[in-house]
Amino acid sequence: MLLDAVSEVELFVNVFVGVYILAILAYIITSWVQLPYSLRPVQRFLSDLCEPYLRLWRRLLPFGMGPIDLSPMVGVFALIVVERIVIAILDQLH
Repeated sequence: MLLDAVSEVELFVNVFVGVYILAILAYIITSWVQLPYSLRPVQRFLSDLCEPYLRLWRRLLPFGMGPIDLSPMVGVFALIVVERIVIAILDQLH
């Protein structure tokens, strides 16, 4: 029973991190191009979803790179690290 719960939590963490990384990538791509009016709600949704997380990393980064924003790279890297830590902790419960 506990094994099933741990496996389900591991699956949830994997899927959540994967989907959130895809959302960040989609947000980056849509911020580079002007979308048609019909797709602007999608762009707003991605902004509402990703911007608070990326803003955290923008505040924590000690340097500015001018027009280059490194917060998505740092944010994705942090998500992957946290995912691996959580999975390692859950594996200890097996």
